[in-house]
Order: sequence, then C-alpha cells, then structure tokens
Amino acid sequence: MTYHDKGQPFLAFTMGDVAGIGPEIIARGWADLCKLCKPVVVGDAAVMQRALDLIGSKVRLQVVDNSDQVKGKSANLDLVQIGSADIAGVLPGTIDARAGRGAHDFLVWAIDEAMARRIDGIVTAPLHKESLAAAGVKHPGHTEILAERTGTSEFAMVLAIEGLAVIHQTLHMALRDVFNHLSPQSIGEKALLLHDLLKRLGVKTPRLGLAALNPHAGEHGLFGDEEETILRPLVEKLRNQGFEIQGPIPADTLFQRAVAGEFDGVVALYHDQGHIALKLAGRGRAVNISAGLPIIRTSVAHGTAFDIAWKGKADADSLLTATRYAANLAKSRNFVC
Repeated sequence: MTYHDKGQPFLAFTMGDVAGIGPEIIARGWADLCKLCKPVVVGDAAVMQRALDLIGSKVRLQVVDNSDQVKGKSANLDLVQIGSADIAGVLPGTIDARAGRGAHDFLVWAIDEAMARRIDGIVTAPLHKESLAAAGVKHPGHTEILAERTGTSEFAMVLAIEGLAVIHQTLHMALRDVFNHLSPQSIGEKALLLHDLLKRLGVKTPRLGLAALNPHAGEHGLFGDEEETILRPLVEKLRNQGFEIQGPIPADTLFQRAVAGEFDGVVALYHDQGHIALKLAGRGRAVNISAGLPIIRTSVAHGTAFDIAWKGKADADSLLTATRYAANLAKSRNFVC
C-alpha cells in the first residue's frame, strides 16, 4: 500500500551528513517541497531545528514516530527521529563518524519504508564518503547502500538535466580499475537501464549515445582497441535489437551533440567522464537518479559543501529538481491510494 495526499507522492527526505548543507537545503526548500509532494524528513530533530533557526523559518518542527503520522502540511515539518542524540554535537564542516553513521541510518530507514510501500520514494541530501568510512560503513556512497539493502545486482547512477540523462558504467573506483570492468554485457545492461528510465520519464523512443573510452575513439586501434573489440560490436548488437544508439563517439564530441539535443541519454564509461560534462551543462540544475532499483531514489547532484555549511548560504535548487524527478517517477508507476 502506498500513500498520497491529494494525488501527491509521499516522499522521504534523508538529511544526509549533518555537518554539511543537507539540513539547511531541506529547511530552505520546505514550502516548495510541500507543493510537489507529501514530505517527511528522516534525521535528527535537534539538527533540523537548528537549520530552521538558521534561515529564520517559522515552520513548526513536529517529531513523528512513523510514516503513518505524517500530515504533509507546509506549516509543519514532520520528522522521524533516527539514531542517538549525540549526532547534534557534530561540528559544521567536519569529518565525523557520528555524521557518517547517521547518514547511513537515515537512508536505511527510508529504504525499508519504500520497500514496504509505505512511502513512494526517497530524496537524499548529500553525505560525505570519509564520514561514512569513519563510521565503519563498507560502502562508499548512497548508490551502493541502496543496491545492497534492496538486493539489487544491476544498478547504476544517472545524472540528469532537462532533456539529457547520463548513466555511468563504472562509478566509485580508481581509474586504473575501470578497464577491468568493461564488457559488452555490463555496458549493454547499463544502456538498457538508461533506456527504460528515459521511457519512464516520458521519452517515447530514447536516443542513446555511447561514449568512447580512448581519445578520438581510439583512432582504429592507434590509442587502444576497446572501441573495436568491445564498444562497436555492442552498438551493432543493440541496433539490431531495435534500440536507437550510436557510438562509440569521442566524449568531447558526444556531449556537445547531446547538449544540442541530438541524444536523450549518454552511456559514460567512468565517473568523471559523465559527471564533469553533465554538471557543467547543468550549472547546478542536475539531479542524481538511481536506476535499476525496485524503489525510487533521487538526490541532489552536489556534495556536502563543507566550505559553506551552516553559514546560511546554501540554496535548495538541486533539491527541488530532485524532488520533481522523484514525484514524476512515482506518478509514472501509476500508484493508487
């Protein structure tokens, strides 16, 4: 059973790393979040109240025991308290195991609620990978935690802006290790995940571009042979199966063409290949989407911003964009009350 308030999806907002800007952007965006969905915050009440006070908000903080008690009214901020009270002692802009443990536990609660269909999706504020590690969490980020908790083997991170989405074949690993994680099967699986996600976002016939690995797409073997041995045969296979996909195309050319509107989605082969181009094109409007999961999860596409954390400077634009995507994905599932 899923819950809606006047047709709005019910979304949980995890606070992320409390030393960063997550609490502030939730507080700053609260009124607009309530127009897009029925929201509940997952985190720490003392930290959330401090964020509301920081921006001078008159919103009343209301601690609830579970998702059933959430009212979803803009005058109140409903929050589920997770973890111990000592997280309120975390200093702004610092690596702290308490913050890492909190960010992990906030997310786990939200995942379990989404898996039980008590909420329609999750929107995450940023966490810090070093704080996660300090807390003894084995995973480097949200995506990997989500995959394990939901029992998902085929998943990927997608960055999206209006009109373009980029999926990543490899993610949080050293660049030297990327070459060992490239195969026609694994890259093909990512392409299909992106294709299905774009269809859920309303693209009837997704047009995909596959990024080359080597400069100038290898120049027919002069700078590497992955294009000829792995990528080009894969594109031919997918095209024969009826998918609209081109490549491998040198990344510098591909992203220019994609931003100009020639492609709806790009398959990038490693983290920075996709992130740099998409974030530059997005200029702060990008959103992070987890593809392949049995639940909906979107996120801001920026980090904890320790340099401006708790100084009243953070804006909620990326959080609002992530919320719009989550709401649209929830509606595309045709959930019923």
